[in-house]
Amino acid sequence: LPLHDYPWLSPGVPAVAGYFYDWLAHDTWDDYWKQWSIRTRYGRVQVPALNLDGWYDVFLDGAIENFVRMRKEGGSDVAKAAQRLVIGPYIHLPWQRKVGEVDFGPEAVDPFDAMQVEWFDYWLKGKDNGVTSAPPVRVFVMGANRWRDAADWPIPGTRFTTYYLHSLGEANSRFGNGDLDTTAPVGEEPPDRYRYDPADPVPSRGGHSCCTADVAPVGPFDQAEIEQRADVLVYSTPVLETPVEVTGPISLTLYAASSAVDTDWTGKLVDVYPDGRAINLNNGIIRARYRESLEHTSPITPGQIYKYVINIWPTSNVFLAGHRIRLEISSSNFPHYDRNPNTGHPFGVDAVMQPADQAVYHDAAHASFVTLPIIPEPMRPLAQQ
Repeated sequence: LPLHDYPWLSPGVPAVAGYFYDWLAHDTWDDYWKQWSIRTRYGRVQVPALNLDGWYDVFLDGAIENFVRMRKEGGSDVAKAAQRLVIGPYIHLPWQRKVGEVDFGPEAVDPFDAMQVEWFDYWLKGKDNGVTSAPPVRVFVMGANRWRDAADWPIPGTRFTTYYLHSLGEANSRFGNGDLDTTAPVGEEPPDRYRYDPADPVPSRGGHSCCTADVAPVGPFDQAEIEQRADVLVYSTPVLETPVEVTGPISLTLYAASSAVDTDWTGKLVDVYPDGRAINLNNGIIRARYRESLEHTSPITPGQIYKYVINIWPTSNVFLAGHRIRLEISSSNFPHYDRNPNTGHPFGVDAVMQPADQAVYHDAAHASFVTLPIIPEPMRPLAQQ
């Protein structure tokens, strides 16, 4: 620190990595970013696309957005009709059955190479190999460790279900009293509080970081050690009596206050196994100054409660009977995400950081909740068929 004087990237020699300092200088969604963005150009796409990705890939959210919007806004009939989305249980690379600490079984053996050959054989060589008859969406359902085909994304028939945060004011760590259920809070519930110190951030353990595993391990890992920290709030359902499949986009609505003029809020969805392992599925973050828009920043008033909507990236997972659905909330996930120094200063200039006292609310007037995409008929593992 400070980032704007990062010595390895030679700030005085723009030819080395000048783009890095451009990024620091443009910390909102301004014309610098818009000049390259596809978000205003989907109508110019004239060709079919095979969108391949992984649940732990850093490009997952963008791949899904591309698929959805090219189907709606593509510049030709074939571009709209011939989009395909395939998501496996993978990191960015390689595409293999064992990812992080989880072996997803024989169904997860890399299908992408063969898919690409078939795709190009049809569209570039004209081979009649049935590519266009395949369902538009194919996703790997973790937990069941099988593939699911669908007609669209989100999957038709998905029931978006609200799970509310509850506690007695001590949801800190996995030893706390945080609960997660579908019953809205009634009356008063004490908020959960913790101190976020950017000098001692919550460390990343898995997730969709990219691309150096020795710096930030990627994929599914046991979060049990992370969940021992007092600056990680933990909310869990009771042990499930029947399987619950979560496949689709996830949204966390959080009512929270901070002692700082700017800070971060993080969310992580976790599958808790009967033996106590807590395997991360996906995660998200919001910086308070961007709570209203990415096109401009706005500080927060210390102590005031704000509503934050956090995009937890999509996943597909069956929480099997005997497991629990868990949500972690904190203010850092480093180095997966940049630390917020809590100062409110322009991005990249801080060499000194300051702690922030955080409060997460979940009373009747400030009901915090996570919205999960529930599939009515969960996929079952092959052994249970």
